[in-house]
Amino acid sequence: MHVDLPEKRYYKIGEVAKAFNVNASLIRFWEGEFDIIKPKKNAKGNRLFTQQDVENFKLIYNLVKERGFTLDGAKQKLKQNPEKAVDNQEIISRLEAVKAELIRIKNQLE
Repeated sequence: MHVDLPEKRYYKIGEVAKAFNVNASLIRFWEGEFDIIKPKKNAKGNRLFTQQDVENFKLIYNLVKERGFTLDGAKQKLKQNPEKAVDNQEIISRLEAVKAELIRIKNQLE
């Protein structure tokens, strides 16, 4: 899944939800379910997600939404071999970037 977010230090929950095309409630739910997501909170209590949190959301989104894991299955996968899950996500991201570039080139040629 390609997430289109500008380079920033912190992202608001609405920006993250829009990038993943999900409701903000799902973001809050996953935050409570997965301990790898730890957003900072400002004085008002608003969640501020770092780039690392967004990368972790990509990983969880891939496991749960794209590969069909249950929440418990995704938690086990992340606990058993987190490096392999991260490596797989990086490979998928690179392949999606290559695919997008090839599509862009194809569209220019038409």
